[in-house]
Amino acid sequence: MFSSIMINTWIVATLVAAVAGFVGFFVVIRSSSFAAHTLPLGTFPGAALASLLGVNTLFGLIAFAGLGVIGISQLGRLGRHEVATALSLVMLLALGTLFLSMSRQYSQQVYALLFGEVLGVSTTEILPVAAIGSLSVAIAAVLFRPLLLCSISPELAEVQRVSSRRMELWFLTILALATALSLPVVGALLVFSLMVGPAAVARTLTDSPLLAILLSVVLSLVTVWTAIALSYLTNWPVGFFVGGLGAIFYGLGRVWRHINTQSRRRAVTCADRTGTC
Repeated sequence: MFSSIMINTWIVATLVAAVAGFVGFFVVIRSSSFAAHTLPLGTFPGAALASLLGVNTLFGLIAFAGLGVIGISQLGRLGRHEVATALSLVMLLALGTLFLSMSRQYSQQVYALLFGEVLGVSTTEILPVAAIGSLSVAIAAVLFRPLLLCSISPELAEVQRVSSRRMELWFLTILALATALSLPVVGALLVFSLMVGPAAVARTLTDSPLLAILLSVVLSLVTVWTAIALSYLTNWPVGFFVGGLGAIFYGLGRVWRHINTQSRRRAVTCADRTGTC
């Protein structure tokens, strides 16, 4: 499991998990799970085109992530945001269908990008993943306050002259970058589970933004590390364990939240009755 051929896997998976946990906080707090689901699927055709052109798959993912951001942001000005997101997804998937029909040597890569193939990562893939992940986190860190304000209270943000539309564009850009680097690891179908799952659990455990981000990153790391270990031992897809662990952690978080809420209510009731509890 920790042999030399697995070192790159652990490094890339750690980078992806840390970025997904960080960006996932904003996905959850902005209720943008649909966008987090759409962009991975929308960038998937980019990998197909890159394969046809014989270039690095990551370039295709980034290019189509950019197209997804442009489509969602521009169409969002004309109507409802979820409709714009759906239309962007449909158009990108249509292109993906066309690209896939042009290639007959793509089945293995299709499977890997749908379900993830983190085992056997090459050394040349580490630097691009680290660079894209650092850029994504750096943008989010620089825009942390206005992005958080727009996510919690768009009206208050407008009063303080923070453009919600501009922050939405920056958020989609951050999400697109995080998606492009996460997709080869956990696959298009489960990228959003890595972003949404740990962040949703963190939000159930604390209301503090900084603590929630820290918890989200930690849970994301635990999820990915455990998923790789189980995948190595069982030869089952990493994405399966990522999704399953995310659901388990979220269930445990909801149970803890319920128990904590009930304890507080009992304490308040007891204090009202006796004034001493």
